[in-house]
Amino acid sequence: MKFLQHLSLTSAVTSSFVPAAALLLSACGDTPREAATLSSLEEDGVLKVATRNGSTTYYLDRHERAIGPEYDLVSAFARDHDWEVEWLMLDSTADVLQALEQGTVHLAAAGLTHGSARDARFVQGPAHTEIKQQLVCNRELRPIPRSAADLPRLNTHVTAGSSYADTLKTLQEADSSITFTESTRHSTEILLSQVANGRIDCTVADSNIVQVTRRYWPALEIIADLSEGQNLGWYLPQGNDSLATTAHGWMKSGAGDAAIAAMESRYYAYISDFDFVDLRALNRRLGDRLPNFRRHFTRAEENTGMPAELLASLAYQESHWDPEARSATGVRGLMMLTQRTAESLGVDRLDPPQAIDGGARYLADLHARLPDTIPEPDRTYLALASYNIGRGHLLDARQLARNLGKNPDSWEDMREVLPLKADPRYYPQTRYGYARGYEPVHYVQRIRNYQDVIATGFE
Repeated sequence: MKFLQHLSLTSAVTSSFVPAAALLLSACGDTPREAATLSSLEEDGVLKVATRNGSTTYYLDRHERAIGPEYDLVSAFARDHDWEVEWLMLDSTADVLQALEQGTVHLAAAGLTHGSARDARFVQGPAHTEIKQQLVCNRELRPIPRSAADLPRLNTHVTAGSSYADTLKTLQEADSSITFTESTRHSTEILLSQVANGRIDCTVADSNIVQVTRRYWPALEIIADLSEGQNLGWYLPQGNDSLATTAHGWMKSGAGDAAIAAMESRYYAYISDFDFVDLRALNRRLGDRLPNFRRHFTRAEENTGMPAELLASLAYQESHWDPEARSATGVRGLMMLTQRTAESLGVDRLDPPQAIDGGARYLADLHARLPDTIPEPDRTYLALASYNIGRGHLLDARQLARNLGKNPDSWEDMREVLPLKADPRYYPQTRYGYARGYEPVHYVQRIRNYQDVIATGFE
């Protein structure tokens, strides 16, 4: 599987946003939006790109920085050509393709599968990722699905207008007993969550999306590949052949190879080594690792009021108590702090006592900044969620809770609302946009489970 890699591309590229509504209104108004052509790009130096919020495209991380596989590649491409980037954030693949047809963007970078139908409508840009479409079901289904031959008896939902729907329609032509539902309301990630929660039997998703999300939903089971290898890549409007040639040349160059390798490292390469909640491993580490750090967690509790076993559980979730731990996103150390956060706290994140002290003070600050009206343990769970997803995204989710008549001070209610930060029906309403809102829900649950076990090490 050919993937991409990722750096924090701190280039001179400037990103700006044009809301989807502005794009669609400009297409319908009396004065049409000026076509995005190579000549306009050369004149003003602004590359106009259509994309979607999503974990494999473009989103804001917990530090409110724009990241994502497509974001990184486009940023590298623009940087190497001294262009700025104007992002058009759209709600669906259909909207992205509409922007291409209207010629209002130079290219679309939105996790688009290359295929003959799209090739007939647009100029094919370079490919950057090879994926397969996979049938994914809940592993608790009985009888257990074994292959695509079981599709006729499965309650399968896919995103409307997607390449997944096209694949199932092709299979349906050969077997009319296959049925499925096209959802106009839910993204692929939300459908995967519904499979994991047992609300629907199965869905179809690209293998890179499955690879990312299975870490959080172990109930997902890959039943079968429904396609051979397919390319994800960029598309350009008709008539933009010259820019397409430039993009192909860059992607095949050393700079393009480096950008793809960097993205793969940041977003995908480490996932296969992800350590699921393994109580046997935790019990071993209670004996051989925790004693090295126990007194530092206890001292941090004395200084901050955050319980030592909670801090130890957070550290285990973040690094498995490895003081040399490093993630592809640049966070490091026992508490997995960013360099910027460590500097603001005045600590060396690779020194265990300092890292524990810094992480404890950071969590205590997030805890203190929450309203006094929030009771415990909800307050602690919300602080942990903020540690994971970022304070801005948590505040977004709290406002969503109010809008939906939920209690933003209740963790039980927030467990339901946070995943809506990945739902296209809701995240466009929020200040910080898309986030993997399901992640902090699982993050807090894992820490709570760890804490039950780790507490014995502080008795």
